[in-house]
Amino acid sequence: MVLEVNNLNKNFRHPWNLQKIPVLKDVSFSVPEKSVVGFLGSNGAGKTTTIKCILGILHKTSGDIKILGKDHADISVRKHIGYLPERPYFYNYLTAHEFLKFYGQLSLGIDSKNLENKIDELLGLVGLTHAKNSMLKSFSKGMLQRIGIAQALIHNPKLLILDEPLSGLDPDGRSQMAAVINNARDQGATIFFSSHLLDDVDRLCKDLVVIKDGQVRFCGPKEKFVSRQGRTYQLFYSDQGKEIIESVESLELLQSKIDSLRKQNKLISRVETERISLEEAFRELNREVSL
Repeated sequence: MVLEVNNLNKNFRHPWNLQKIPVLKDVSFSVPEKSVVGFLGSNGAGKTTTIKCILGILHKTSGDIKILGKDHADISVRKHIGYLPERPYFYNYLTAHEFLKFYGQLSLGIDSKNLENKIDELLGLVGLTHAKNSMLKSFSKGMLQRIGIAQALIHNPKLLILDEPLSGLDPDGRSQMAAVINNARDQGATIFFSSHLLDDVDRLCKDLVVIKDGQVRFCGPKEKFVSRQGRTYQLFYSDQGKEIIESVESLELLQSKIDSLRKQNKLISRVETERISLEEAFRELNREVSL
C-alpha cells in the first residue's frame, strides 16, 4: 500500500474553555499503488484535517500513518509526495514558467535542462502553454487551479494528494484535469483526492473512502458502495397491447410484483437493473447516518 492510515485521531481545543473537541475518530483506510481513490464527505466531515495530518501540516493526536511503508514523518518520503491544497497560495508577480521553475528547484534530483523540459511538458498537459510568460496575478481561478496541479506534478511524485482539485473549473477544464489525473496514474503515480463533484469522482475512481463526522463510513470499491445503497429495477410488461414500465426499488418488491402480474396473466417482457448514481448513493448514506 502506498498510503496506510490506522486509528487516526485528532483533537482540537475549544478557544474559550480549552475542552477537547474530537474531529477525527479512529480513521482507518489504505490506498493501493497506482490507483485513483476518491475521498468523499460533506463540509466539516474531516477530509482536509485528515489530509493535513497525513502530510504532517497538523500534528495527529494519536494513530499511525505510513507512506510508502515508512512513517509519514520520515523526511525521506517527502520528496515522493505531490500536494495541491484546497486554497493554495500563489506568488502573483511570478510568471507560470518562473513559478514552476521555483518549485522545481526546490525538488531534489531535477537538473536545469530536465526541469525546463518538464515545465514545458506540464504547461502543455494542463493547457497553459499560451500563458507561460504571463504573471499569475492575471490568471483566472481555473487557470490558477491548473498551475497548482502542474506544481504538484513537477517532481514526478509517487503519491499525489489533491484537496478539491476540480473546483473552480468549467466543464472543459474539469475534463482536461481528469485527463491529467489519469495520465499521472498511467505514469505510475497513486492519486488520493477529495472532491464534492461526485460525477467527476464517479468517472475517475474505482475506490472510495467516505468520511462522516470524523469517522470512516466506507472504504473500498466504488461499485460496492453504490450497490449497497440499493438499486432500482425496471419491469417491462404488456397490458392490453401496451407496454408498461414500472420502477421497483427492491428485489423483494420486484419478486412480489412479478408474482402478481403472472397471476393476472400479464406478459412480462424483461427486467432491467438501473444503477443509482454515486451522488444518490452518497445522499442515501448521509440519510442513514442522520437517522
